[in-house]
Amino acid sequence: MKLKKMIAVLMAAVTCAAFMTACSSSDDSSESDSAESATESVEDEVNMEIRDISSWELVQEMTIGWNLGNTMDATGSNGLDNETTWQSVKTSKEMVDLLVETGFNVFRVPVSWGDHMDEDYNVDEEWMARVKEIVDYGIDNGMFVILNTHHEEWYFPTEENKEQDIEQLTALWSQIAEEFKGYDEHLIFEGLNEPRCRETAIEWTGGDEESRAIVAEYEQAFYETVRNSGGNNAKRHLMLTGYAASSTRTCLEEVWLPEDDDKVIVSVHAYLPYSLALDTTGTDEWDENNTSEIDNLFINLEDLFLQYEIPVIIGEFGTVNKDNLEDRIACAEYYVSKGTEYGVPMIWWDNNSRVGSGENFALMDRSLPQEWYFPELVEALIESAPKVTS
Repeated sequence: MKLKKMIAVLMAAVTCAAFMTACSSSDDSSESDSAESATESVEDEVNMEIRDISSWELVQEMTIGWNLGNTMDATGSNGLDNETTWQSVKTSKEMVDLLVETGFNVFRVPVSWGDHMDEDYNVDEEWMARVKEIVDYGIDNGMFVILNTHHEEWYFPTEENKEQDIEQLTALWSQIAEEFKGYDEHLIFEGLNEPRCRETAIEWTGGDEESRAIVAEYEQAFYETVRNSGGNNAKRHLMLTGYAASSTRTCLEEVWLPEDDDKVIVSVHAYLPYSLALDTTGTDEWDENNTSEIDNLFINLEDLFLQYEIPVIIGEFGTVNKDNLEDRIACAEYYVSKGTEYGVPMIWWDNNSRVGSGENFALMDRSLPQEWYFPELVEALIESAPKVTS
């Protein structure tokens, strides 16, 4: 009996030791997995060094830009499929590679967020991740990337809507700013796209005093939200717009700008001359003897901003396809050359629409292999733009 008891005790001791070893190994493994996971999390966090330069200096490093239109800015759905509801091609790195290879170094990414926010204004994580992926296509290629809020149908500049609009705008930009706070100066935030009183008599006529003043309040809310969000956002370059991003002098005069901050840029949209550039029933001919619309725009920009070293970016411009390639080329050469003369970078609106009776601004054939529909027009843009050496 004693021998059996001794054997039993020995067996129990061995079993206990084995159990303790297994537990210890399991704990070590868990700690190792946790450490590895934490390391991966740190590695995934973007933490770039941002240069402390003015926006005036920044825009001098820009050549010509391209808009990813009708893509992440599409509305009507709340899932990732929204990317292809207004056009059929999912954005790829190869598309952005083509931009860089051709000579573009500014990539504007219009994004509509409203359909991807819940009732508490939280942005869908998958949507944010997809936006980040596309932004990184440009950042990884050394491009300047402009990220905005685009077809937002929830902001409407009236006293009745102002308080809730600012609440949602602040919540949205708090999340965007947090997601991208580690990016350097190559990522630029544009607070609003074309804030206006939609489907009213004043939508495209410059608004009124009240609506223009409320847009200024929206822009101030955006600015303060980003500036106070931490990380590199204290030095982030921010684009500020007036009512409807209009190029009319009345709207330009009322663009809100902060005092003593040299990291802000005025955002303007100008499809000029209008009859050729945007009016689908207008002329299809470029008149080299009538450049007054383009000339007056730059005179106003010089008078209001440029002479004070407040930089301007024309975030959207272009001419619709009316089977008038030579006229479009001539317009592009004059318009972009004028932008180069005044130091104003310009960004072509490409909505991936080329034929039909609508607004056909497409330059890039986004399907594989990516190429340009109108290489001569693209060449005119590149040749007329500033030549920047790294």
